[in-house]
Amino acid sequence: MARSYNKLWHRLIDLNMTKGELRRKSGITTNALAQLWKNESVPIHTLEKVCMALDCGLEDIVEIFPDEELKEVDQGKDDSHD
Repeated sequence: MARSYNKLWHRLIDLNMTKGELRRKSGITTNALAQLWKNESVPIHTLEKVCMALDCGLEDIVEIFPDEELKEVDQGKDDSHD
């Protein structure tokens, strides 16, 4: 199984918030932010901090896919939003 945090990045765009602002507001590390950007596994407490900062639930920031479907999801990621 694989995860995608594309919902998180779309939420930041909707909130007009940068990744740096999210990092500061949530208190997560730059390493944790990089792991999220790469769709890597992060501890649940990191996701909890993000959800608290954005006033949302896990289902609003993460999706779980079979590994082969994640490649298709990643192709739509826009990396122009810092």
